[in-house]
Amino acid sequence: METVDREKLIALVANLCQEANYGVREDVLEYLEKAFEKEEGVPKRILGLILENIKIAKKEKIAVCQDTGMTEVFLQIGKGVHIDGELLEEIISEGVAVGYEKGYLRKSVVDDPLFSRKNTENNTPPVVHFLFDDSQDLTGKVKITIFPRGFGAENMTQIAMLSPSEGEEGVKRFVIEAVKRAGTNPCPPIIVGIGIGGTAEKCLALSKKALLRPLNLKSTHPQYASMEKELQEKINDLEIGPQGFGGKNTCLGVNIEYFPTHIAGLPVAVSISCYALRQASRIFKL
Repeated sequence: METVDREKLIALVANLCQEANYGVREDVLEYLEKAFEKEEGVPKRILGLILENIKIAKKEKIAVCQDTGMTEVFLQIGKGVHIDGELLEEIISEGVAVGYEKGYLRKSVVDDPLFSRKNTENNTPPVVHFLFDDSQDLTGKVKITIFPRGFGAENMTQIAMLSPSEGEEGVKRFVIEAVKRAGTNPCPPIIVGIGIGGTAEKCLALSKKALLRPLNLKSTHPQYASMEKELQEKINDLEIGPQGFGGKNTCLGVNIEYFPTHIAGLPVAVSISCYALRQASRIFKL
């Protein structure tokens, strides 16, 4: 059994919270720059301001967006990892608290979602997802990914339990309608994560997992890869555009993740990210 070096882990999580919030993921920045080159007029000016904001945030080490989100943490647990001592979730939560306090990041979490809604004043607790990975690279290690979720985008999450008879066309209709309903709320240009299959909660988790995949890595399944391309084209045809000012770039990318499901079901979930898709990862060796 290994005992986690709690202070080292707290410091790592704190640093990752700050790193994630001080910029956008590198592939997203690359796609924003490509979108800027394709636009003209007001949409181009809007993308120019977005890119300038990202540059300043990174240089000055300040939040790229005022909504620093509710912190989602993905823990990929490698083979041979045994943890002794206090709950890993508690250490992670303390790291988030330290990161948000020292990084001057807005604290947005309330303790009771319905009644008291009192701010916890340290942006905890985070939402922690435990994943298991049998790859050789993660043997004896844990990969930690910090994924802040602003609620302009999170509030646009949609799920549907479709009939299997609705098939591919039904899934595509639902996704397009979800993006239409979202409109300008998630601060386009957006990234769309889609989960298909499993149960309701599994489907939602898949849609978040889809957002974690780099935009240049398309599905290895040819039919899903084709759907990703088609849906991105259809979403861009909506011409919502950067921040809702029209133009060619409503969506930077569409990623789909799927999982087996029941013969009577076709669950579909859509998770949308704003242009400021923030993510930071490190491998922690026990």
